[in-house]
Amino acid sequence: MNWKKAHLSELASFRNGKKRPSIKGNIPVYGGNGILDYAGQNNFENCISIGRVGAYCGNVFLSNSKCWISDNAIAALPKENISLFFLYYLLKNLQLNKMCIGSGQPLLTQGILNSIEVSIPDAYSQRKIGCILAAIDDKIALNQQINKNLEEQAQAIYDELFADVTYNATLSDLGTVVGGSTPSKKHPEYYTEKGIAWITPKDLSNDSSKYIYHGENDITELGLSKCSASLMPAGTVLFSSRAPIGYTAIAANPVATNQGFKSVIPKKEIGTAFVYCFLKNNLNVIESMASGSTFKEISAGAMKTVPAFLPDADKLQRFREFCNPVFKYQQSLERENIRLSQMRNALLPRLMSGEIDVSSIEI
Repeated sequence: MNWKKAHLSELASFRNGKKRPSIKGNIPVYGGNGILDYAGQNNFENCISIGRVGAYCGNVFLSNSKCWISDNAIAALPKENISLFFLYYLLKNLQLNKMCIGSGQPLLTQGILNSIEVSIPDAYSQRKIGCILAAIDDKIALNQQINKNLEEQAQAIYDELFADVTYNATLSDLGTVVGGSTPSKKHPEYYTEKGIAWITPKDLSNDSSKYIYHGENDITELGLSKCSASLMPAGTVLFSSRAPIGYTAIAANPVATNQGFKSVIPKKEIGTAFVYCFLKNNLNVIESMASGSTFKEISAGAMKTVPAFLPDADKLQRFREFCNPVFKYQQSLERENIRLSQMRNALLPRLMSGEIDVSSIEI
Protein backbone atom coordinates (compact mmCIF):
# COMPACT_ATOMS: atom_id res chain seq x y z
CA MET A 1 0.00 0.00 0.00
CA ASN A 2 1.59 3.25 -1.16
CA TRP A 3 1.29 6.39 0.98
CA LYS A 4 2.15 9.90 -0.07
CA LYS A 5 2.76 13.18 1.75
CA ALA A 6 0.19 15.93 1.39
CA HIS A 7 -1.04 19.04 3.17
CA LEU A 8 -4.59 19.14 4.45
CA SER A 9 -5.26 21.94 1.97
CA GLU A 10 -4.89 19.29 -0.77
CA LEU A 11 -7.43 17.00 0.89
CA ALA A 12 -10.18 19.34 2.02
CA SER A 13 -11.68 22.79 1.73
CA PHE A 14 -12.11 24.54 5.08
CA ARG A 15 -14.81 27.15 5.68
CA ASN A 16 -15.89 28.95 8.82
CA GLY A 17 -19.45 28.30 9.94
CA LYS A 18 -22.14 30.92 10.43
CA LYS A 19 -24.41 32.04 13.23
CA ARG A 20 -27.13 29.46 13.73
CA PRO A 21 -30.45 30.25 12.01
CA SER A 22 -33.56 31.13 13.99
CA ILE A 23 -35.81 28.81 11.98
CA LYS A 24 -36.25 25.49 13.79
CA GLY A 25 -36.37 22.15 12.01
CA ASN A 26 -34.76 18.71 11.98
CA ILE A 27 -31.35 19.57 10.49
CA PRO A 28 -28.57 19.26 13.12
CA VAL A 29 -26.61 22.37 14.05
CA TYR A 30 -23.00 21.57 14.94
CA GLY A 31 -20.79 23.58 17.25
CA GLY A 32 -17.54 22.86 19.02
CA ASN A 33 -19.14 20.21 21.23
CA GLY A 34 -21.31 18.41 18.71
CA ILE A 35 -25.00 18.95 18.00
CA LEU A 36 -26.24 22.18 19.62
CA ASP A 37 -29.70 22.48 18.12
CA TYR A 38 -31.82 21.64 15.09
CA ALA A 39 -32.59 24.09 12.29
CA GLY A 40 -34.88 24.34 9.28
CA GLN A 41 -32.06 24.90 6.79
CA ASN A 42 -28.52 23.80 6.11
CA ASN A 43 -25.30 25.52 5.05
CA PHE A 44 -23.30 22.34 4.35
CA GLU A 45 -23.81 18.69 3.46
CA ASN A 46 -21.57 15.64 3.91
CA CYS A 47 -18.85 17.40 5.84
CA ILE A 48 -16.85 17.41 9.05
CA SER A 49 -17.33 19.93 11.84
CA ILE A 50 -14.22 21.09 13.72
CA GLY A 51 -14.40 23.12 16.93
CA ARG A 52 -12.86 26.50 16.11
CA VAL A 53 -12.68 28.42 19.39
CA GLY A 54 -12.87 28.01 23.15
CA ALA A 55 -12.89 24.94 25.36
CA TYR A 56 -13.99 22.62 22.55
CA CYS A 57 -11.41 23.87 20.06
CA GLY A 58 -10.23 20.97 17.88
CA ASN A 59 -13.17 18.64 18.51
CA VAL A 60 -14.17 16.73 15.37
CA PHE A 61 -17.65 15.54 14.34
CA LEU A 62 -18.97 13.86 11.20
CA SER A 63 -22.18 14.71 9.36
CA ASN A 64 -22.94 12.53 6.32
CA SER A 65 -26.15 14.43 5.57
CA LYS A 66 -27.39 18.02 5.56
CA CYS A 67 -26.23 20.11 8.52
CA TRP A 68 -25.61 23.63 9.75
CA ILE A 69 -22.07 24.43 10.92
CA SER A 70 -22.23 27.24 13.48
CA ASP A 71 -19.87 30.18 13.82
CA ASN A 72 -17.78 28.52 16.52
CA ALA A 73 -16.81 25.69 14.18
CA ILE A 74 -15.09 25.10 10.85
CA ALA A 75 -16.51 22.90 8.09
CA ALA A 76 -14.14 20.51 6.31
CA LEU A 77 -15.33 19.33 2.89
CA PRO A 78 -13.37 16.52 1.25
CA LYS A 79 -11.95 17.17 -2.21
CA GLU A 80 -12.31 14.83 -5.15
CA ASN A 81 -11.02 11.27 -4.54
CA ILE A 82 -10.80 11.89 -0.78
CA SER A 83 -13.04 9.67 1.35
CA LEU A 84 -15.28 11.60 3.78
CA PHE A 85 -14.91 8.90 6.43
CA PHE A 86 -11.15 8.63 5.98
CA LEU A 87 -10.83 12.42 6.29
CA TYR A 88 -12.92 12.36 9.47
CA TYR A 89 -10.75 9.72 11.16
CA LEU A 90 -7.58 11.37 9.89
CA LEU A 91 -8.61 14.64 11.55
CA LYS A 92 -9.58 12.76 14.73
CA ASN A 93 -6.14 11.16 14.81
CA LEU A 94 -4.33 14.51 14.46
CA GLN A 95 -5.43 15.69 17.95
CA LEU A 96 -6.20 19.15 16.65
CA ASN A 97 -6.82 20.52 20.15
CA LYS A 98 -3.03 20.49 20.61
CA MET A 99 -2.56 22.73 17.55
CA CYS A 100 -4.73 25.59 18.76
CA ILE A 101 -3.17 28.99 19.41
CA GLY A 102 -3.87 31.38 22.26
CA SER A 103 -3.87 30.69 25.99
CA GLY A 104 -6.95 32.46 27.33
CA GLN A 105 -9.19 31.63 24.38
CA PRO A 106 -7.82 28.75 22.24
CA LEU A 107 -8.30 29.25 18.51
CA LEU A 108 -7.95 26.99 15.49
CA THR A 109 -7.71 28.74 12.12
CA GLN A 110 -8.09 27.65 8.51
CA GLY A 111 -4.45 28.62 8.01
CA ILE A 112 -3.30 26.18 10.68
CA LEU A 113 -5.42 23.40 9.20
CA ASN A 114 -4.27 24.03 5.64
CA SER A 115 -0.59 23.86 6.63
CA ILE A 116 -0.71 20.49 8.43
CA GLU A 117 1.24 17.80 6.57
CA VAL A 118 -0.08 14.23 6.60
CA SER A 119 0.41 10.93 4.81
CA ILE A 120 -2.44 9.35 2.85
CA PRO A 121 -2.94 6.11 0.88
CA ASP A 122 -4.76 5.66 -2.43
CA ALA A 123 -8.51 6.32 -2.65
CA TYR A 124 -9.49 2.64 -2.38
CA SER A 125 -7.41 2.13 0.75
CA GLN A 126 -8.92 5.30 2.21
CA ARG A 127 -12.38 3.81 1.80
CA LYS A 128 -11.27 0.56 3.44
CA ILE A 129 -9.82 2.34 6.45
CA GLY A 130 -12.92 4.50 6.76
CA CYS A 131 -15.21 1.45 6.54
CA ILE A 132 -13.30 -0.46 9.25
CA LEU A 133 -13.49 2.39 11.74
CA ALA A 134 -17.03 3.43 10.80
CA ALA A 135 -18.27 -0.13 11.39
CA ILE A 136 -17.09 0.09 15.00
CA ASP A 137 -18.68 3.50 15.49
CA ASP A 138 -21.92 2.25 13.90
CA LYS A 139 -22.08 -0.59 16.44
CA ILE A 140 -21.46 1.86 19.29
CA ALA A 141 -24.24 4.10 17.97
CA LEU A 142 -26.61 1.13 17.66
CA ASN A 143 -25.95 0.12 21.28
CA GLN A 144 -26.58 3.69 22.38
CA GLN A 145 -29.89 3.75 20.51
CA ILE A 146 -30.95 0.45 22.09
CA ASN A 147 -30.12 1.86 25.53
CA LYS A 148 -32.09 5.01 24.77
CA ASN A 149 -35.13 2.90 23.84
CA LEU A 150 -34.74 0.79 26.99
CA GLU A 151 -34.53 3.97 29.07
CA GLU A 152 -37.81 5.16 27.57
CA GLN A 153 -39.42 1.82 28.43
CA ALA A 154 -38.22 2.04 32.03
CA GLN A 155 -39.59 5.58 32.25
CA ALA A 156 -42.92 4.45 30.80
CA ILE A 157 -43.43 1.71 33.38
CA TYR A 158 -42.41 4.10 36.18
CA ASP A 159 -45.07 6.54 34.94
CA GLU A 160 -47.63 3.76 34.63
CA LEU A 161 -47.11 2.32 38.11
CA PHE A 162 -46.47 5.46 40.12
CA ALA A 163 -48.55 8.14 38.43
CA ASP A 164 -51.02 8.56 41.31
CA VAL A 165 -49.11 8.29 44.56
CA THR A 166 -49.14 10.17 47.83
CA TYR A 167 -45.82 11.74 48.81
CA ASN A 168 -45.85 10.62 52.43
CA ALA A 169 -42.13 10.05 53.00
CA THR A 170 -38.73 11.63 52.35
CA LEU A 171 -35.71 10.63 50.30
CA SER A 172 -33.99 9.36 53.45
CA ASP A 173 -36.73 6.71 53.64
CA LEU A 174 -35.55 5.36 50.28
CA GLY A 175 -31.85 5.27 51.07
CA THR A 176 -28.90 6.84 52.83
CA VAL A 177 -27.84 10.26 51.52
CA VAL A 178 -24.03 10.56 51.35
CA GLY A 179 -21.88 13.59 50.52
CA GLY A 180 -18.32 13.64 49.23
CA SER A 181 -14.99 15.36 49.66
CA THR A 182 -11.72 16.13 47.86
CA PRO A 183 -8.33 14.94 49.13
CA SER A 184 -5.83 17.81 49.28
CA LYS A 185 -4.25 18.49 45.88
CA LYS A 186 -1.07 19.49 47.74
CA HIS A 187 -0.39 15.81 48.38
CA PRO A 188 0.23 13.90 45.13
CA GLU A 189 0.39 10.68 47.12
CA TYR A 190 -3.38 10.98 47.61
CA TYR A 191 -3.95 10.43 43.89
CA THR A 192 -3.13 7.57 41.54
CA GLU A 193 -3.93 6.26 38.06
CA LYS A 194 -5.42 2.99 39.33
CA GLY A 195 -6.88 3.04 42.79
CA ILE A 196 -10.20 3.94 44.37
CA ALA A 197 -12.69 5.35 41.88
CA TRP A 198 -13.31 9.04 42.70
CA ILE A 199 -16.00 10.82 40.72
CA THR A 200 -16.61 14.53 40.09
CA PRO A 201 -19.53 16.21 38.26
CA LYS A 202 -17.12 16.89 35.39
CA ASP A 203 -16.76 13.13 34.90
CA LEU A 204 -20.51 12.82 34.38
CA SER A 205 -20.56 15.83 32.05
CA ASN A 206 -17.96 14.10 29.86
CA ASP A 207 -19.74 10.74 29.88
CA SER A 208 -23.49 10.31 29.51
CA SER A 209 -23.39 6.59 30.35
CA LYS A 210 -25.82 5.27 32.94
CA TYR A 211 -23.12 3.34 34.79
CA ILE A 212 -19.78 4.78 35.85
CA TYR A 213 -16.66 2.84 36.80
CA HIS A 214 -13.94 5.46 37.23
CA GLY A 215 -13.46 9.18 36.72
CA GLU A 216 -10.54 11.15 35.38
CA ASN A 217 -8.64 10.64 38.65
CA ASP A 218 -8.48 7.82 41.19
CA ILE A 219 -7.46 8.29 44.80
CA THR A 220 -5.37 6.14 47.12
CA GLU A 221 -6.44 4.52 50.38
CA LEU A 222 -4.40 7.23 52.11
CA GLY A 223 -6.20 9.96 50.17
CA LEU A 224 -9.58 8.52 51.14
CA SER A 225 -8.58 8.37 54.80
CA LYS A 226 -7.43 12.00 54.75
CA CYS A 227 -10.77 13.46 53.64
CA SER A 228 -14.40 13.06 54.60
CA ALA A 229 -15.42 11.18 51.44
CA SER A 230 -17.00 7.76 51.92
CA LEU A 231 -16.50 4.63 49.87
CA MET A 232 -19.96 3.73 48.58
CA PRO A 233 -21.00 0.33 47.20
CA ALA A 234 -21.89 -0.62 43.65
CA GLY A 235 -25.50 0.28 43.00
CA THR A 236 -25.24 3.66 44.68
CA VAL A 237 -27.05 6.36 42.71
CA LEU A 238 -24.75 9.36 42.20
CA PHE A 239 -26.53 12.72 42.01
CA SER A 240 -24.67 15.98 41.42
CA SER A 241 -25.79 18.61 43.90
CA ARG A 242 -24.29 21.71 42.29
CA ALA A 243 -22.87 23.15 39.06
CA PRO A 244 -25.17 21.71 37.81
CA ILE A 245 -27.76 19.94 39.92
CA GLY A 246 -29.02 16.68 38.47
CA TYR A 247 -26.25 14.70 36.77
CA THR A 248 -27.26 11.13 37.65
CA ALA A 249 -25.38 7.84 37.27
CA ILE A 250 -25.12 4.45 38.94
CA ALA A 251 -21.88 3.28 40.53
CA ALA A 252 -20.78 0.11 38.74
CA ASN A 253 -18.25 -0.62 41.49
CA PRO A 254 -17.32 0.93 44.86
CA VAL A 255 -16.74 4.66 44.41
CA ALA A 256 -16.12 7.87 46.32
CA THR A 257 -17.08 11.33 45.10
CA ASN A 258 -16.09 14.93 45.63
CA GLN A 259 -18.28 17.42 47.47
CA GLY A 260 -20.33 18.08 44.32
CA PHE A 261 -22.60 15.10 45.02
CA LYS A 262 -25.36 14.06 47.35
CA SER A 263 -25.52 10.38 46.45
CA VAL A 264 -28.08 7.85 47.62
CA ILE A 265 -27.28 4.31 48.77
CA PRO A 266 -30.66 2.62 48.19
CA LYS A 267 -32.25 0.53 50.87
CA LYS A 268 -32.20 -3.13 49.87
CA GLU A 269 -35.98 -3.40 49.83
CA ILE A 270 -36.23 -0.31 47.56
CA GLY A 271 -33.45 -1.00 45.08
CA THR A 272 -31.23 0.98 42.74
CA ALA A 273 -33.62 1.10 39.78
CA PHE A 274 -36.40 2.79 41.74
CA VAL A 275 -34.11 5.36 43.39
CA TYR A 276 -32.51 6.17 40.03
CA CYS A 277 -35.88 6.76 38.35
CA PHE A 278 -37.23 8.65 41.36
CA LEU A 279 -34.34 11.13 41.28
CA LYS A 280 -34.61 11.61 37.52
CA ASN A 281 -38.35 12.25 37.81
CA ASN A 282 -38.12 14.66 40.75
CA LEU A 283 -35.27 16.86 39.53
CA ASN A 284 -37.46 19.97 39.44
CA VAL A 285 -38.46 19.52 43.08
CA ILE A 286 -34.85 19.03 44.15
CA GLU A 287 -33.74 22.10 42.19
CA SER A 288 -36.46 24.17 43.87
CA MET A 289 -35.03 23.24 47.28
CA ALA A 290 -31.50 24.40 46.37
CA SER A 291 -30.05 27.69 47.58
CA GLY A 292 -27.02 29.90 46.92
CA SER A 293 -26.19 33.23 45.34
CA THR A 294 -23.22 32.33 43.10
CA PHE A 295 -24.67 28.96 42.05
CA LYS A 296 -27.50 26.84 43.38
CA GLU A 297 -26.68 23.85 45.60
CA ILE A 298 -28.80 21.31 47.41
CA SER A 299 -27.44 20.66 50.90
CA ALA A 300 -27.26 17.26 52.56
CA GLY A 301 -29.93 18.29 55.03
CA ALA A 302 -32.28 19.46 52.29
CA MET A 303 -31.58 16.39 50.17
CA LYS A 304 -32.65 14.10 53.00
CA THR A 305 -35.99 15.90 53.26
CA VAL A 306 -36.87 15.81 49.55
CA PRO A 307 -40.53 14.67 49.43
CA ALA A 308 -40.83 11.03 48.39
CA PHE A 309 -43.19 8.11 48.59
CA LEU A 310 -42.85 4.53 49.72
CA PRO A 311 -44.09 2.50 46.75
CA ASP A 312 -46.75 -0.15 47.10
CA ALA A 313 -45.00 -3.51 47.57
CA ASP A 314 -46.77 -5.22 44.65
CA LYS A 315 -46.13 -2.33 42.26
CA LEU A 316 -42.50 -2.07 43.37
CA GLN A 317 -42.08 -5.79 42.69
CA ARG A 318 -43.53 -5.39 39.18
CA PHE A 319 -41.25 -2.40 38.59
CA ARG A 320 -38.15 -4.27 39.73
CA GLU A 321 -39.02 -7.39 37.72
CA PHE A 322 -39.15 -5.25 34.60
CA CYS A 323 -36.33 -2.78 35.29
CA ASN A 324 -33.65 -4.94 36.90
CA PRO A 325 -32.97 -7.01 33.74
CA VAL A 326 -33.32 -3.86 31.61
CA PHE A 327 -30.71 -2.04 33.69
CA LYS A 328 -28.44 -5.10 33.61
CA TYR A 329 -28.68 -5.26 29.82
CA GLN A 330 -28.00 -1.53 29.53
CA GLN A 331 -24.87 -1.99 31.62
CA SER A 332 -23.69 -4.85 29.39
CA LEU A 333 -24.15 -2.69 26.28
CA GLU A 334 -22.22 0.14 27.89
CA ARG A 335 -19.41 -2.28 28.77
CA GLU A 336 -19.37 -3.45 25.15
CA ASN A 337 -19.13 0.17 23.99
CA ILE A 338 -16.17 0.75 26.29
CA ARG A 339 -14.41 -2.23 24.69
CA LEU A 340 -15.34 -1.08 21.19
CA SER A 341 -14.09 2.44 21.87
CA GLN A 342 -10.82 1.10 23.19
CA MET A 343 -10.41 -1.11 20.10
CA ARG A 344 -11.20 1.80 17.75
CA ASN A 345 -8.79 4.09 19.59
CA ALA A 346 -6.05 1.46 19.36
CA LEU A 347 -6.68 0.83 15.66
CA LEU A 348 -6.95 4.48 14.65
CA PRO A 349 -3.27 5.53 14.84
CA ARG A 350 -2.09 2.20 13.41
CA LEU A 351 -4.43 2.44 10.43
CA MET A 352 -3.59 6.11 9.85
CA SER A 353 0.14 5.45 9.88
CA GLY A 354 -0.04 2.47 7.51
CA GLU A 355 1.23 0.13 10.22
CA ILE A 356 -1.79 -2.09 9.53
CA ASP A 357 -1.91 -3.04 5.85
CA VAL A 358 -5.50 -3.05 4.56
CA SER A 359 -4.66 -4.00 0.97
CA SER A 360 -5.86 -7.60 1.39
CA ILE A 361 -9.10 -6.67 3.14
CA GLU A 362 -12.26 -6.96 1.03
CA ILE A 363 -15.00 -4.34 1.42
